[in-house]
Amino acid sequence: MSDPRNHQATLRKGETVELDVTEINNLGSGVAHASDGRVVFIRGALTGERVRATIIKATSSFYVAKLDRVLSPSPYRLPDDAADCGTGESCGGCIYRHITYEHELELKQNYVKNAFCKVGLSDVTVEPVRSTGACAGYRNKAQYPVGKMGGRVVAGFYATKSHTILPVEGCLLQPPVFSDIVRTICAFCTEHSVSVYDEQSGKGLLRHIYLRYGQVSGEIMVCLVINGESFPKADALVAKLTTDFPAVASILLNHNTKNTNVVLGGRYTTLYGRAYIEDVLCGCRFRIAPDAFYQVNHDGAELLYGIAAERADLSGNETLLDLYCGIGTIGMSMASRAGKLIGVEIVPAAVECAKQNAMANGLENADFRCADAGDPATLLSCLGDTTPDVVILDPPRKGSTGELIDALAERGISRIVYISCDPDTLARDCVRFREDGYEIGTVTPVDMFPRTGHVESVVCLSREKADDYIRISVQTKDLKRKETICQEVNEDEK
Repeated sequence: MSDPRNHQATLRKGETVELDVTEINNLGSGVAHASDGRVVFIRGALTGERVRATIIKATSSFYVAKLDRVLSPSPYRLPDDAADCGTGESCGGCIYRHITYEHELELKQNYVKNAFCKVGLSDVTVEPVRSTGACAGYRNKAQYPVGKMGGRVVAGFYATKSHTILPVEGCLLQPPVFSDIVRTICAFCTEHSVSVYDEQSGKGLLRHIYLRYGQVSGEIMVCLVINGESFPKADALVAKLTTDFPAVASILLNHNTKNTNVVLGGRYTTLYGRAYIEDVLCGCRFRIAPDAFYQVNHDGAELLYGIAAERADLSGNETLLDLYCGIGTIGMSMASRAGKLIGVEIVPAAVECAKQNAMANGLENADFRCADAGDPATLLSCLGDTTPDVVILDPPRKGSTGELIDALAERGISRIVYISCDPDTLARDCVRFREDGYEIGTVTPVDMFPRTGHVESVVCLSREKADDYIRISVQTKDLKRKETICQEVNEDEK
């Protein structure tokens, strides 16, 4: 059979076709196949449906089509008016808003399974996705770009694959008060002729509105990202916000004067209250600075951390190392079950927050250090002679570095609890861990971001081997040679 990529596309842009959808991917697009064998991606189409669609992009290897009509609907499809904010199609954030939640969880489990299968780890067990069941109002953080429309200041989200702002009318994933605060700020800026930032010219003042919310404390942080030093009528805005929204505990300016797509600059000015808000997570009270990492789904985080604690299986005497610790939430949630907690984080402000959080919670066994967790040389220097018993590894979306994985193995760490926000990088890293002699435990996905394509996962990587095994295994990078040596060492130990 000839490869369709070697021939010109037989469908043309603007052509309407009827297709059978065979699956849906983690980007929310139904997958079908054209008569020439090429894949057709149809956003909004579901597995098992027959649809009518218009080709909007034709390449040598695939097509992209716009869904025109569902001819035979899937049993998993929700009514058109169910849980729709009105801008979901343009925003593109809630890619699963049109399907039942039960089916969404099945899709996410399959996403994690497929990630492991693609790297040759089909033997790894992936559990059904765990969830709190809450699909709306769970996000405690939002960043809104600001622009002008019809002479008014507006704020919202960027439309899919563009920097066109969609004014927010009530995102279903966020607390309703967020939309009320944004509308109040925009109305104030319109009334007082506050300029908004223009990406092309680099001129204008207000760039973003940034909000954070403590679900247990009820405290709200309002941060205005500006291209300048001061905000006009700042006292009047503070009075308006604190009167209309008594839960506002912190109002800040973030100064970002660079021509960049990065939202936050490195400097803050406090207009009202504290430079942080507080919240309670897993029984611990946390101070949350504007640039500190804090899970956006509070109840989901408690579920996730509870599973991680089960996998850590602490008895009370272990030294627990929390890598990429942020403000210390994961490690501190387990500190009472450990002999000593060491947290490592590269952001100095987050480390300072973590230290203050530990003091506020009376955790005398916690020690937080500023270092790059992904750089083995820096990490090992930071640890000194300490060899942790258990490691919590919660890297960014790009995953861990191979060098860090090897360093942990060489250090003789017997149990590593890996928390991941990207199944593909988790699976890739698990290959490296297996090469270094680790057994891959059951993978448990957790739905921290309902209605979106994202899913977190927790897995315990364990190994009970002699130090000689560890050193030889790490030093030998050829996998077949490594397996032979490890077998010889095991036989010698017997």
